[in-house]
Amino acid sequence: MSKNLLITGTDTDVGKTVLTISLVAYWQTYRFCQSLGLMKLMQTGAGDDELYRQLFSDESSLQIVTPLFFEHPLAPPLAATKIGKEVDLKSVWQALNDLQKKQDFVLIEALGGLGSPVTYELTVANIAADWHLPTILVVPVKLGAIAQAVANVALARSLNIELKGIILSCSQPETEQNIADLAPAELIQSLTQVPILGTIPFIDNLANKEKLAQTASHLDLELIFPHKTMVG
Repeated sequence: MSKNLLITGTDTDVGKTVLTISLVAYWQTYRFCQSLGLMKLMQTGAGDDELYRQLFSDESSLQIVTPLFFEHPLAPPLAATKIGKEVDLKSVWQALNDLQKKQDFVLIEALGGLGSPVTYELTVANIAADWHLPTILVVPVKLGAIAQAVANVALARSLNIELKGIILSCSQPETEQNIADLAPAELIQSLTQVPILGTIPFIDNLANKEKLAQTASHLDLELIFPHKTMVG
């Protein structure tokens, strides 16, 4: 049975995409599983799907799927309403199931944050819970990171989401001291009781797949990928 990992965050533009493509670049380099599925839960406006295909279109063992697109870069229910439609979660669920059947492992990038709306009734957190998706939470290195981490972990726990860990992410170059001051790993881990799996540095060139793979290799991958997906 295929394995999944949902990558979400505390908000939009916190580093979910950088983590996602870093993990794909790592897979492309080290092959922790034979085949990989990459899914954007849904997309509003231009963005991640185009980047995925730009970076990885030459990889035959990678299947990229984005089941829903909306033109307006808004929350999905609002973007759908703009064109007189509703968010069709059934098609998203079916696309995920189809991908699971074909690929050994599936990475799913969410949209916005854990509390972002997917429909008028459901958030990303509800999807993670209802679809039983093991989840990584990306927390940006900035003032307020501690409170954001605590609040989002509380939301995840309230819905019994399987939270595998937290990854800190730098949206700009940061010194080690700044990272320790703004997003102290030990304090966040103590307050949330969720392991910190590493920190993603600022990467100015997202086309540098060698740098992306190297970034992923410094994370605690043992807690991200099941042992049985590893290949020698």
